[in-house]
Amino acid sequence: MSFNILEFISSIFELTAGDYLASVWGAAPWVSVVLDMIGIAMVATIPLLMVFVVGWTERKVLARMQDRIGPNRVGGKYGLLQMVADVGKMITKEMIVPASADKLTFFIAPGLAVVTSALLFAVLPFAPGVIGVDLNVGIFYVLSISSISVVAILLAGWGSNNKYALLGAFRSVAQLVSYEVPMILSLLVPIILTRSLSTVDMVEAQAIPFFFYVPLSGLIFFISSLAETGRSPFDLLEAESEIVSGFHTEYTGMVFGLFMAAEYMAIMFMCGLFVTTYWSGYRFFGLEELILGNGFAIGRGLGLLILIVKSSMVFFVFMWIRATLPRFRIDQMLNFNWKFMVPLTIALIFVVAIVDKLIPVGLNEISRASIHFASNIVVGIITLEILRRNGRRQRLAAEAQRQVNVPDVAAAD
Repeated sequence: MSFNILEFISSIFELTAGDYLASVWGAAPWVSVVLDMIGIAMVATIPLLMVFVVGWTERKVLARMQDRIGPNRVGGKYGLLQMVADVGKMITKEMIVPASADKLTFFIAPGLAVVTSALLFAVLPFAPGVIGVDLNVGIFYVLSISSISVVAILLAGWGSNNKYALLGAFRSVAQLVSYEVPMILSLLVPIILTRSLSTVDMVEAQAIPFFFYVPLSGLIFFISSLAETGRSPFDLLEAESEIVSGFHTEYTGMVFGLFMAAEYMAIMFMCGLFVTTYWSGYRFFGLEELILGNGFAIGRGLGLLILIVKSSMVFFVFMWIRATLPRFRIDQMLNFNWKFMVPLTIALIFVVAIVDKLIPVGLNEISRASIHFASNIVVGIITLEILRRNGRRQRLAAEAQRQVNVPDVAAAD
């Protein structure tokens, strides 16, 4: 039986606030609409509340990786209330708007960024049967909504009327639009394996996680998600040493906090989407199905716990990379995308589609996964050989160029 989060929350309100409203205003048609709106607001608030946990975790983990202590003053020795204090500071700070800024565009941008990040969670399956809206085109919905974030960034840079903000916005748009291509292509692989655009169907089809089918495609999606969220080594969106703070250079106070919240919400969603499409989501080799029969709360609670643990592990890798790798130059970032990731992803799509078509119907999952994995290994070996030859060719060309530029000392004598 499918369980809808909005229906569940609405049913709770119908037993409490719904009865009260009905007794005061009668059984008006708009009462149910109000309850639905309250349910939607509660679902949209959950990612915002998660920002506190994710923000504190990142600061604490990064501090340990850099041989620091991290938050240790507010809320005890572990600094558990540090994020609450930061939010309070942002709320009380003055919001300074540049005199030459386009005020309407300036204030629309952060709100649009937060709304976009919150809307993405609507199609993320949290547990068996627990999802905001089970769309049969869930992946298409994700790609459509996520593209709006590019508009928010461009509005922020343009509305600030600041050269650094505008340069940061242009750079951000170039990066996000470029890396949307390999991300979309890498999502085609689980779509081919599942034969569906529904995120729920993808989870249910993964008796064995798709990452074990096509690890190269999974890695490409992971790298693309780093670039799409502006994390290291793709943090050119706010490169402090180059463009001050990127597209939100002129933002202060709570409007700057909205951009931070949107960034963390996008990171959480990308971790959840990566787990959903390549690591079987809330499933763990059938464990959730064994316990699901013991009751609604137990089975779905376990599925939610599995999803949280998997997403947390992916987020830990995000933090690990941020503490380890330096920032790419923008030319390196674009060359890596267009000359390596996009061609490799296109090749993987053709290989996966052909191999999946040739696999006999009814073959067990282990054999099917092994065949796809073997084809992925072949593609990887061919890719490494092509890279080796290209690297050798470039080294020889550079050596020849140096020989031309060095004067013949013997001839001069």
